[in-house]
Amino acid sequence: MERYETEEQQVEAIKAFWKTNGTAIILGAVIGLGGLWGWRYYNDAQLENKAQASFAYNKIVESVSAGETQTNTQLQSFISEHNGTGYAALAALIAAQQLVISDDLEAAQASLQDAINLAKSDAISDLAKLRLARVQAAREQFSVALTTLDSVINTSFKDQVEEIKGDIYLAQKDFDSAKIAYANVLTNNENNRDVAIKMSNLAYAATQVVGDSSED
Repeated sequence: MERYETEEQQVEAIKAFWKTNGTAIILGAVIGLGGLWGWRYYNDAQLENKAQASFAYNKIVESVSAGETQTNTQLQSFISEHNGTGYAALAALIAAQQLVISDDLEAAQASLQDAINLAKSDAISDLAKLRLARVQAAREQFSVALTTLDSVINTSFKDQVEEIKGDIYLAQKDFDSAKIAYANVLTNNENNRDVAIKMSNLAYAATQVVGDSSED
């Protein structure tokens, strides 16, 4: 390190240093402070956006719970405005529900696909897939529906996946596969009354098909 014999030499050295590096140091400080302020502003803006989305979504839920129908235009507007938040996927699920009620299954299917694409968690994505598979099955897109169910990754939805598969196989009159799917559900939860009833009805459904075939 260079040594200075007098105070004047030290002062001159400091002046020379600031003359050479002062602009860069000041600019760096400004950029650093600006970045810090910008980051805080970004975080504050993100929190505000989430708060606004939460408030608006709760209003939608309250409206639907009260029996009021949200138009698809209103819901799509919310989704577009808040598509960076997890509430957009939830709104897409509500939109799909409204569309199913109005018997617009094609639009409901598109809305559920939007929910999958917008979902911020696997749980919401998988929930949308379960509903999507049901809509696809209702539209007799059975193979596509089974593929959708196979893409569900959350094991907590295993019983729902198997039950919907059973329903699809039953609709296809594949009674053996339906029986296996329903049995998988009952193995995990023997108290599932809905599936138990479906299982008990399988034999009758099979005899009806045999009867129809013999008449032909």
